[in-house]
Amino acid sequence: MAKLHLDPQRLPIDAIAGEAALPSERLQAAWLRERLARPSAWEPELPEDLRARFPKLRRAAVLVPIVQRPEGLTVLLTQRTAHLNNHAGQISFPGGSAEELDSSSIETALRETEEEIGLARRHLEVIGVLPEHVTASAYLVTPVVGLVTPPFELIAESNEVAEIFEVPLAFLMNGMHHQRMSFELPEGAGRRSFYAMPYERFFIWGATAAMLRNLFHLLRA
Repeated sequence: MAKLHLDPQRLPIDAIAGEAALPSERLQAAWLRERLARPSAWEPELPEDLRARFPKLRRAAVLVPIVQRPEGLTVLLTQRTAHLNNHAGQISFPGGSAEELDSSSIETALRETEEEIGLARRHLEVIGVLPEHVTASAYLVTPVVGLVTPPFELIAESNEVAEIFEVPLAFLMNGMHHQRMSFELPEGAGRRSFYAMPYERFFIWGATAAMLRNLFHLLRA
């Protein structure tokens, strides 16, 4: 299949998801900890299942780091460097490919996070996982949700991470900030839809936005 060159920020907005923002009591660390441990019945919102297009998927995991700030919870995100082969310049969670010595997806997420942004494990409390996500780069990604306790120091791995920043969880957990967009695939292969959550100068979209949508659905159920 031809390689797709896409600037999602130039695409028109098809729709706004529009669900109500999460109430403030659901944006507390204790509430998240309880909900992830004992989730209510909910239906994951999965994008087009790409498994059939790839004969083999590589395992990966990312950390969804929720930082406990005095002014409220935030989500820590990275912007990937522009020269990478996959997802160059995109906003992503820290994480990466599984290695043979990793005992679990949680281990992969924690190891990769420490390697990419220098976030030490002593600052992290893993509280659950989200549904696996298949990416267009043929990865099967497990999102691991963790609470992060400041103060902590971060060091970006210069080859992979261009910038590290935080977004208020309240902003991301509001359906009015979830834009639905779409584009035509090459060679007449159809049309693909995705979510975007622009925040200040950062354009959060694709797999990262899809994982945040599932966190939203889990917390609002």
